[in-house]
Amino acid sequence: MRHVQEAARRYAGGDRAAGIESLHAFSFGRFYDPDNVRFGAMIACNEERLAPGAGFDEHPHSHTEIVTWVVEGELTHRDSAGHATVVRPGDVQRLSAADGVRHVERNDGDRPLVFVQTWLAPLETGGEPAYEIVRGIADTTPYAVPGAGAVLHVRRPADGARSVLPAAPFLYVHVVRGAVRLDGPAGRRLGPGDAARITDAEGPELTAEGAAEVLVWEMTG
Repeated sequence: MRHVQEAARRYAGGDRAAGIESLHAFSFGRFYDPDNVRFGAMIACNEERLAPGAGFDEHPHSHTEIVTWVVEGELTHRDSAGHATVVRPGDVQRLSAADGVRHVERNDGDRPLVFVQTWLAPLETGGEPAYEIVRGIADTTPYAVPGAGAVLHVRRPADGARSVLPAAPFLYVHVVRGAVRLDGPAGRRLGPGDAARITDAEGPELTAEGAAEVLVWEMTG
């Protein structure tokens, strides 16, 4: 099964007056669709745009694996477990909320901040919160989130390059920049912000149209 969600069909949220623009791929906040609450382990995939000085004040999370990918700008993160970091393009940040954690996310820079944040349901609830940041992850280095049975692959194919995706029960493909074709040069075109949900596929592939950056989530369930 392949289902494409175009960027224009995401739920628009946030608070423009406060410098926050959000686009939600799944039911989120006041936007509820009973047929769109989860895909595999994924329960949220949000595109966030924060103006300089804008951000999310301290708020709680629990029983969620939260993975953040910065597209442009710098994200300031602080949490109740004592972590204080700045996340930049190419870094992968993971916050395991476990039994409960509070954090702040802000744009303390002088230019717009854009990031993609994915929420995954854990295989088991409870435990102690955990935090990790990997600087400058390479295309060939998968990032595993074992607590959710998920692996993130970052693909940056050059123009015309083909990229074979892993075979998995659930694949979620999110185009960060550029454009790709799903299933060969004549396949469905995905542009910035578009996403594809793929189930039980044996090695689907992407073909880049120009330089592209794509996040691919491989999930067991």
